[in-house]
Amino acid sequence: MRPTKYTPELLEKAHTYLDAYVTAIPSHIGLARYLNIGTSTLYDWGKDPDKPEFADILGQVMQAQHEVLWDMGLRGEYNANLVKLALGKHGYNDKQEIDHTTHGESLPVKILLSAEVTCGDEE
Repeated sequence: MRPTKYTPELLEKAHTYLDAYVTAIPSHIGLARYLNIGTSTLYDWGKDPDKPEFADILGQVMQAQHEVLWDMGLRGEYNANLVKLALGKHGYNDKQEIDHTTHGESLPVKILLSAEVTCGDEE
């Protein structure tokens, strides 16, 4: 079995990534690249009950990402479409709800559908 790269030094390096935002927008992919590990290893460590501090680091990366996207998006420093797309990973969406009305009334339109099922044996 190969020795693990998961060491106290690697955890320190992960915190450095969080502190310095090595890339413009912090991400799990950026962290994996910075730590020189695969993303599958990154996610495996995040789920490992023996490595709870790494799950915390992954959560902090997402918090930092949200903060940077929100701040830079509001300032107009990042492309709005890219910010909108990336914030989708944080639960934001651009959903519109349309309330159809009849004759200017504020009641929603009700559409009733019915179906008749018959058996082929009926005569």
